[in-house]
Amino acid sequence: MSYKNLTVSNEKGIGFITINRPKKLNALNKETIQELHEAFKNADQNSTIKAIILTGSGEKAFVAGADIAEFADFNVEEGEALAREGQRLLFNFIENLKTPVIAAINGFALGGGLELAMASHIRVAADSAKMGLPEVSLGVIPGYGGTQRLSQLVGKGKAFEMILTASMISAEDALRWGLVNHVVPMEELLPLAENIAAKILRNSPVAIQAAITAVNANFKDGVNGFDVEIEQFGKSFGTRDFTEGTTAFLEKRSPKF
Repeated sequence: MSYKNLTVSNEKGIGFITINRPKKLNALNKETIQELHEAFKNADQNSTIKAIILTGSGEKAFVAGADIAEFADFNVEEGEALAREGQRLLFNFIENLKTPVIAAINGFALGGGLELAMASHIRVAADSAKMGLPEVSLGVIPGYGGTQRLSQLVGKGKAFEMILTASMISAEDALRWGLVNHVVPMEELLPLAENIAAKILRNSPVAIQAAITAVNANFKDGVNGFDVEIEQFGKSFGTRDFTEGTTAFLEKRSPKF
């Protein structure tokens, strides 16, 4: 499938999705959100892809926010529909994907861009990256899950500080606050993401999917994460991957998932 705003490839079990709107600093518009949905869906359904790396083209921006021109004249109903549909199509979709997503933050990750990174399962950043949720400076709030996921990752106090001041933070601050997992020089960013993906590839895709479901359950209203963990743990015993993994361990060899 061809895309107008993305480049997509598959190498050695890793799917690469790159947002390619350099003149707009890779800003998200409706078309790009729809294309990202399709790209992630296709990658998730591709049995040869065991991990996905998401990044932005160039070295200036991962995603520098949403395309404000698209919604500057929206009314209340249109604004709510924009957020609800965006979360359904992309942000919640990525969070619940069975294939792990690694966000390689190569520059500005602002507004919807940071929300996109936070929806991913693992985040790594270039040391030159800057992150923030500047929405209140525009008279609006984060609408793609930013108020919820930022609080989960950095805590309520830090989330309030970032959102209410609309300030950007450095990659090093993001690392200290727990917003990203690793910070490296730009030239090491994609190799690091690929190294993490390679480690994921060694493990059971079925167990990884179950782990994503269990971890996410802890952050869902009305869901007992411990019960979900127990259920997913039990289901693992009925899988071929469990048989192969335990057999390989007892036979002192590497498993073949």
